[in-house]
Amino acid sequence: MTIRLLLIADIHGNYPALEAIDQQLDAGSFHAIVNSGDSLVYAPFPNETMNWLREHRAISILGNTDKKVIKLLLGKSFHKPKKPEKRIMYTSTAEELTEANRSYLLSLNTKIEVPLQTLAATVNAEQLMLGIYHGSPADPDEFLFAGTDDDRFVALARLTSCNIVVTGHSHSPYHKELSKVHFINPGSVGRMFDGDPRASCAVLEISARSIKVRHFRISYDLDRLVFQISKKALPEIYATMFLSGKKLN
Repeated sequence: MTIRLLLIADIHGNYPALEAIDQQLDAGSFHAIVNSGDSLVYAPFPNETMNWLREHRAISILGNTDKKVIKLLLGKSFHKPKKPEKRIMYTSTAEELTEANRSYLLSLNTKIEVPLQTLAATVNAEQLMLGIYHGSPADPDEFLFAGTDDDRFVALARLTSCNIVVTGHSHSPYHKELSKVHFINPGSVGRMFDGDPRASCAVLEISARSIKVRHFRISYDLDRLVFQISKKALPEIYATMFLSGKKLN
């Protein structure tokens, strides 16, 4: 038997991108959906995004943007980002969330470590542990890129008992096997920075003989996203960023 997992991260409230991934890869056909955080902020579809994650029973954790939204929900504030054009993306998200989605967000943890055998009954998975982190096993705010030195991944392998480590945060797709640990970043569903605006995700397939990862880039309805940014009178720079696939602020 082969376990198939859909890996996603850094949706950033971009439901049209998430929906396109679902339509092309059929999210319901996977044993589980693994979401490495930063589900909210920067694109204006917070409830649609959270509804989808709840309906698909995604295994989700919190990212740094999600944690700042929680602060706002709890009546607190934060020092960064300081720019008004960024802060409004957080405040508008917190204001829009339904009660059900607020409760869901507040229920999430910052990391998950789970035996793969709990996701599908297969002998091969009995000794495999899946670790879901936002930045890294050492620090939820650590940036790991495709070009990060292998020595750093080797050091991180010593800090976890997991055989498979899935992260987000850097928006940088990669798959590396070092010290018998598979490190995977599916890239960003909603906000890639490499000049290619298409959504990024990955499919993890685990069988008795192998662990395989395939990365995907999927086109989505950018016009719908840009229209919603304008309709909600949000900063125009975000429309430019999504269209260009680049971080401009």
